[in-house]
Amino acid sequence: MKIGFIGAGKMAEAVLSAAIEAGVCAPWDITACDIDAARRKFAEKEYGVIVTDDAAQTARTCKVLLLAVKPQDADALLREARPALTERHLLISIAAGKTLAALKKAAGGKPRLVRVMPNLALLAQEGMSVYCAAKNAKAADKHLVARLFGSAGAVLELPERHFDAVTALSGSGPAFVAYFMRALIEGARALKLPADAAALLAGQTLIGTGIYLQNTGRDTAEFIKAVASPKGTTAAGLAVLDRSDLREVVGRTLAAAAARSAELKRA
Repeated sequence: MKIGFIGAGKMAEAVLSAAIEAGVCAPWDITACDIDAARRKFAEKEYGVIVTDDAAQTARTCKVLLLAVKPQDADALLREARPALTERHLLISIAAGKTLAALKKAAGGKPRLVRVMPNLALLAQEGMSVYCAAKNAKAADKHLVARLFGSAGAVLELPERHFDAVTALSGSGPAFVAYFMRALIEGARALKLPADAAALLAGQTLIGTGIYLQNTGRDTAEFIKAVASPKGTTAAGLAVLDRSDLREVVGRTLAAAAARSAELKRA
């Protein structure tokens, strides 16, 4: 199976490297297409893949294509590749905001289509990728997408109507989590903890809590109750959070990101 990456930036590299490491495909079966000569040279040297700056040539040699470019560049690149695209092609897109309908129009209607919303945690092989498939996609196509992105984290299939919410929660979510982590660090620094210690404690606490809840499936409310002894330190801190409008602020934050995602689709 030959896979062509149209765009070889950081997100594409994360999927590419994880796919090679997991044995989904071999380096010599991958073509990395990018207009940036430095990115091509890096991909060739680091991973041993074939490199090019020709999107149409990539489409001619690879029947699986992963579109990993900025949304504003996607249409032009698909137009360039369109003469080579056929019903035998599977086009997987991680271009933010590009709907299945928009991809179909730009690609000419022939390729089978799957849209994926990954997040930046792919770079640590702990990504969250949500995908939806067009009606012409086969079960094998969805299985391939799950294997490809599953090699760099967790994968979930959802209908496309949920993608604005997905974009807000898992797409933009890493920035929101980092924002909260920064607040924890700043609070700890105010308590005279050294900066490096505060960063380590905050980061590992977020990582450990997330992994524990994910692996056990434990209800968050139950977990909070288990950590918070009556009249203890956790209870004292939770009392401050309960009196705040934190949950409302988080809700408004996600709503704003989802609304912007919807606007971008219409742009």
